[in-house]
Amino acid sequence: MVLTGANVVLPAGTAENGRLTVDGTRISAEAPENARTLDVSGHWLVPGFVDLHNHGGGGASFSSGTVEDVLRGIHTHRLHGTTTLVASTVTDEMDLLVRQAGLLSELAEQGDLAGIHFEGPFISPCRKGAHSEALLRDPEPAEVRKLIDAARGHARMVTLATELPGGIDSVRLLAEHGVIAAVGHTDATYEQTVEAIDAGATVATHLFNAMPPLGHRAPGPIAALLEDERVTVELINDGTHLHPAALELAFRHKGAGRVAFITDAMDAAGIGDGRYMLGPLEVEVADGVARLVEGGSIAGSTLTLDRAFKRAVTVDRLPVGDAVAALSATPAGLLGLYDSIGSLEPGKYADLVLLDADFDVKGVMRRGEWVVDPQLG
Repeated sequence: MVLTGANVVLPAGTAENGRLTVDGTRISAEAPENARTLDVSGHWLVPGFVDLHNHGGGGASFSSGTVEDVLRGIHTHRLHGTTTLVASTVTDEMDLLVRQAGLLSELAEQGDLAGIHFEGPFISPCRKGAHSEALLRDPEPAEVRKLIDAARGHARMVTLATELPGGIDSVRLLAEHGVIAAVGHTDATYEQTVEAIDAGATVATHLFNAMPPLGHRAPGPIAALLEDERVTVELINDGTHLHPAALELAFRHKGAGRVAFITDAMDAAGIGDGRYMLGPLEVEVADGVARLVEGGSIAGSTLTLDRAFKRAVTVDRLPVGDAVAALSATPAGLLGLYDSIGSLEPGKYADLVLLDADFDVKGVMRRGEWVVDPQLG
């Protein structure tokens, strides 16, 4: 198939009235003789979105769901342009996390998931957010190792409050095993965060959220995470978790190459308002905002990455190329997958999203097959 006429967003810039060839599962530099042409003039072609931090969707939880549940959640997000997804768990009993890691690793082995992110239980009770305080524990390396082993080589990231006992040693353990150590749900000082980064932490879990605010005498973790070029920061661009000025601050300091848009989605993504469970805690979703029934803390989001993209370019006024980088190239690079996904280049998988002039999804392709058939009428 040859897609013609669109604004094709490439690493070097946007090709107007561009042309993209799909041959089998891959993007090709040349069109086969029997290729058919699809005119997508007036649309945008961007790489498939990559979500590093996602707890579920379509009524399904990645933390506790069956294989069928998890596949339903994955499909829900694919309909919104997320062609690569890391499944995130929330704090629970250690034996339940170990069991769920085994289930998720099977789906990673099948190619349905890009890996597993453990958010909790190694986080601060002071910044627990929508995690059960009774189930939190210190990030002792032996405990962290249990989850790494349970994931059978598919652990991609672990969020830690690195100031807790064992935190720095666990950062080093994760780095040694090629797993991203992410600073998050933390009450760390500036100095403690610098120590964690020097030990090997490379990601800020949903920067600004679940950590002390930026202060002029006690700058806390935000300043340390923003200023260090070794760190990539996650942002939840749903209009609830962040003020636009906070997003602008992050981009101004990090650039699109060190910002990854995430959903932090829970079961309600793609479904709607109602009562849901996030791990062992009950959540009320009203007007699209998820909060704990008890205490009222924000409990993840109902975001999908197509909405994050549209908001980035229409509300936050980011250049389209910067939004594409934060949704595709940067997270793909973090996962070590940029050689096969994250941009529209020959040889990479044909993972792409077709958007209309208003940046609404009109087609989604994953590995050369349409998940959402093009809607060109």
